[in-house]
Amino acid sequence: MQKMAIVVLTACAIHLPLMAQDGFIARWQKRATQTQMKQPAWAPPLVTTFVELIQVYRADFFRQSTSNQVETWNLDGGKGLALIPAANTELDIDLPPYLEHSAATVANGAGDMSFLLKYRFLAGNAKSGNYVVSAFLSATLPTGSYKNGSADATVAPNVALGKGFGWFDVQSTLGATLPTRDTATLGRSIAWNIAAQAHVARYFWPQIEFNSTYYKGGPNDGSAQTFVTPGLLVSHELGGDRHSRLAVCAGAGEQIATSTFYTYNHEVVVTTRLLF
Repeated sequence: MQKMAIVVLTACAIHLPLMAQDGFIARWQKRATQTQMKQPAWAPPLVTTFVELIQVYRADFFRQSTSNQVETWNLDGGKGLALIPAANTELDIDLPPYLEHSAATVANGAGDMSFLLKYRFLAGNAKSGNYVVSAFLSATLPTGSYKNGSADATVAPNVALGKGFGWFDVQSTLGATLPTRDTATLGRSIAWNIAAQAHVARYFWPQIEFNSTYYKGGPNDGSAQTFVTPGLLVSHELGGDRHSRLAVCAGAGEQIATSTFYTYNHEVVVTTRLLF
């Protein structure tokens, strides 16, 4: 009897934390579902930061080519985990990318770690206007090795807008990257991104993006670069339900410089995502 009581108590001690954990996860997912139901059901673009709230684990892979034919592979793309911890709020924790260079004189190494906090001010799903208005603040920490990152931390406030027209949507972000120190040396930059997407045959999201950066101060003072980025995303719901939040998404595209000044060109972008 004593042994049986010990077994029962042990089972309860194991089961109760699991029940509490299941309850916490269930409440979290319910909150995330309710939050996302109030916004349009669009796919995150390849390059432009998503204007909506999302829960996803994401890893990207870039191949950049400079004007002197040096190639750099960016493994992970500085992406990571995005969560919805509260209504109208998203928190991203992005891992440092690993940069591998073709030039023997440039050392390979990790880039900077980054974070993003997003707040959605207004939104309407497909039946309620099909739009979203949000803002986000991203920040980087100088964790890069062998000059593969910035010398100082940066902060980047942004505003984001999106509007859908049936099977077609447009998303745009505008923001600035501001170093916390050595501004005269590093300079500031303003980024303006526009992504246009179509939703075709349930699984496919062809897109085109326009990504522009304007430099003030620093080594590229007065310069501006613009890329056009055609691409395709393919998504599939794992639950077998088109309304399921558990899904996988993969896509690819290419950033092509359209300005006379550019720091790289013909960047191949590959993305992999697990949405939950």
